[in-house]
Amino acid sequence: MLLIHQVPPKPDYARVKIRRRLQSIGAVPLKRTVYALPASDQSREDFEWLLREIEQLGGEATICEGSFLEPETGTRLIAAQRAERSREYGEIAASAQRESGDVDRLKRRLALVSGVDHFEAQGRADAEAAIMALEQRKAGAEPAESPEGGMRGRTWVTRVGVHVDRISSAWLIRRFIDREAVFRFVAPKGYRPEPGELRFDMFEGEFTHDGDRCTFETLCRHFEVRDRALGIIAELVHDIDCKDDKFGRAETAGFRLVIDGIVRAHATDEARLDRGGAVLDDLYAQLSGARA
Repeated sequence: MLLIHQVPPKPDYARVKIRRRLQSIGAVPLKRTVYALPASDQSREDFEWLLREIEQLGGEATICEGSFLEPETGTRLIAAQRAERSREYGEIAASAQRESGDVDRLKRRLALVSGVDHFEAQGRADAEAAIMALEQRKAGAEPAESPEGGMRGRTWVTRVGVHVDRISSAWLIRRFIDREAVFRFVAPKGYRPEPGELRFDMFEGEFTHDGDRCTFETLCRHFEVRDRALGIIAELVHDIDCKDDKFGRAETAGFRLVIDGIVRAHATDEARLDRGGAVLDDLYAQLSGARA
């Protein structure tokens, strides 16, 4: 998808403003006044907002969609986009490696860069690791080992009749904590834990509600699995499970409807985890700005 534009020479700030906006959405220059993005609904929306800004500044712009007759052109644009995102990831990692780095600022910048990383550029994992190490240094802690180090193939026990917190927590466990996790569903009364089992979202369980935190939030905090997308999901789960509207996100009502639909349509806990996990995978990809 291409944006072909012309910005008037006055006011002086106009060209700088538009150039920065193009950079912020990850557009790649094809020519001086022609910028490209991967064809998608989001790209079209980004360009349409930018077109409106250009016209308000007295300029002209056109949006078009098509394909290049020479494959090399598309390959060059993808390579340029990856190179730019890799450079930005490298800058974030370098900043995080300096003791004076601002963790929150770096996290916000990483979220912005990853949101326009359309072609999975190299360097994101290094930037995330550098930010996590910086956060641990500032907290006076030694770098933690991967959560999976001692959490592989454990049996995770929870109550039968799973709903939003247990569905989401099980997804979090298998996706980020123990990829080989085995889940067991038991009645809340009369159950006696077996040696080596880990209980979640259960009374006196190892991982459950802690203060005003739901189980999903407790797991994120304990195993230090944090990023912007997980933070948003945690807020959705919290408001639905705790029913206190603490975060009040606009997405909460829609997420609640989906979870309620899964629970209504599937009687078994295994089926609910499967369906809920697929939904959460897609939601996490969307919130992370990941390429489908």
